[in-house]
Amino acid sequence: MSDLIDTFERAIEEVKTLPQRPANETLLRLYALYKQATRGDVSGEKPGFTDFVGRAKYDAWEKLTGETKEGAMQQYIALVEELKG
Repeated sequence: MSDLIDTFERAIEEVKTLPQRPANETLLRLYALYKQATRGDVSGEKPGFTDFVGRAKYDAWEKLTGETKEGAMQQYIALVEELKG
């Protein structure tokens, strides 16, 4: 588990230095995987319809409900590796 956490933390740093900014859909996926890996299932009130960004983030995270923290970490790492190309 410690190796997974170390690799996940490295991926968090590596995503900040990607050669180009990922598409918004990919950024939402990264956000949702990060939240699921660090906080677990979605919590808090769903933002209103006028908060487009907040609602998109909430919805992306909500789609991962039930995913384990370890699974979310692995998916995050794999996505970052794919983006690094």
